[in-house]
Amino acid sequence: MSALLWPAAPAPLAAPGAAVAAEAAIDIDWVVLSPVAIVLGAAIAATLIEAVASRKGAGRVAAQPGYLRVVQAGLALLAVAAAGLVALRLALRAGESIGLTGDGALVIDPMTLYLQLAVAACALIGLLVITDRTVQGEDAFAPQAAAVPGSEYEQRARRRGLSQTDVYPLVLFATGGMMLFPAAADLITMFVALEVLSLPLYLLSGMARHRRLLSGEASLKYFLLGAFGSAFFLFGAAWVYGATGSLRLSEIAGSVGSASGLDPILVVGLTLILVGLFFKVGAVPFHSWTPDVYQGAPTPITGFMAACTKIAAFGALLRVVYAVAPALSWDLKPVLWTVAIATMVVGTVVGLVQRDVKRLLAYSAIAHAGFIMTGVAAWSAEGLAGSLFYLFTYGVATIGGFGVIALVREVDAEGHIRAEATGLDQWRGLGKRSPVLAGAFALFLLSFAGIPLTSGFVAKFAVFEAAFGAGAAVLAIVGLACSAAAAFFYARVIVAMFFESAPQGEAAPLAGVGIGVRTLGLTQIAVGLSLAFTLALGLVPGWFWNFTRGLAQLLS
Repeated sequence: MSALLWPAAPAPLAAPGAAVAAEAAIDIDWVVLSPVAIVLGAAIAATLIEAVASRKGAGRVAAQPGYLRVVQAGLALLAVAAAGLVALRLALRAGESIGLTGDGALVIDPMTLYLQLAVAACALIGLLVITDRTVQGEDAFAPQAAAVPGSEYEQRARRRGLSQTDVYPLVLFATGGMMLFPAAADLITMFVALEVLSLPLYLLSGMARHRRLLSGEASLKYFLLGAFGSAFFLFGAAWVYGATGSLRLSEIAGSVGSASGLDPILVVGLTLILVGLFFKVGAVPFHSWTPDVYQGAPTPITGFMAACTKIAAFGALLRVVYAVAPALSWDLKPVLWTVAIATMVVGTVVGLVQRDVKRLLAYSAIAHAGFIMTGVAAWSAEGLAGSLFYLFTYGVATIGGFGVIALVREVDAEGHIRAEATGLDQWRGLGKRSPVLAGAFALFLLSFAGIPLTSGFVAKFAVFEAAFGAGAAVLAIVGLACSAAAAFFYARVIVAMFFESAPQGEAAPLAGVGIGVRTLGLTQIAVGLSLAFTLALGLVPGWFWNFTRGLAQLLS
């Protein structure tokens, strides 16, 4: 596994006198970088469009032109779809030697292309939910995110129909950073990609139309804890540089096996880098931001963030663990095992007592991070294949689940549609009021629980089998126990939807029961696509599982 995930470094120049010229002429293969370039280029274009179209007098609140939303949404959807198609085209020639580009700052190999394709696919589905509006013209985002919640300025923005079209460039920048993150070949590029994907998410988390204070609190917590995680990453990079004299991952990997006298420094540095990555995947004990941000952020952003960030962050984690640290496996294995077990246990146990559906899925996401960590900690080609399979299947099911939550809204006494109904009591009897939505959500929950004939079952089987095969039976046993326990809180939601009635009269929740709302239909399309993937990869998983296994073997 020493050569896993890593192409050979470019040969050094023979002529010393050519060093200056070599530094001036950086070789960039724009063809293999085109998926990232398309998304980031579209993000810059969307920002310029937003700046030009948003010129207004100081202090005035005016409705944006009707075409602006269509232009921004269309540009975002087209850019992400084009990036996914290009990544797919490049992946078809994954057997060819692609290697390093950008003066060795980026590595484009089969795993990079797979993860970029997975991010693009999930981002495309997520953008459908982000773009959707109710038939009354209301989306999920505050009309003026910078306004004081409840102020007259915000009320005027609502009355004038102002909408946040700057959501789209922020989503594009985040998507570009997510596609760049697993392609980073040195720690500086990895840190830049980390910030490019994180900073837009900090802003997007605070832009919810309803429950503005909760959304602002989520944004602030995410920003502060995100800075904390980034500091760990940078501190670890400094330690690694002190031990190896390089920030290039290929050179660090070459130094790991030879610098026996500096092993403690390397272990500390790599552990600190892993801490920064553990924060992004939501692993315990660096998970405290997850439930608050998932609950407070606009629901479409929660789904987008939960799926795509996890794919990108685990991609970078796999890059570090499998490409840089194999020689230190005995030193880092206790760290990975401890984090994996703690993540599974905490996510499951705390999830059992949740009464808010979004927080419940947040702790579910923490538990699933632990399940994926089981495949990572296996330190084998089978573990790599299982982790790659798990990331995509979990991502599409997560976007679908939060898409359903975005459609289930509170209704007040006058029948006005309000915020998402996230209280578990509000979902009681949903199977009678909105049977299609309830059935779709039940299928996603069954997949999260790992019930057979869903993609979640195949994904869990893959990572647990890899753990058993690699001698990590303890991880697999803990994972199986947590999966069985977690099935209880998934089943509790299903029972509430189909076998309980909504409370009536004085016992009814003040905010009213949840009902499915009518929208433009984009969220329904996204939920349908997620369901199709979830069922297809559960009923006939062989082709996709063989693909990820072949990918892992190709990289080993």
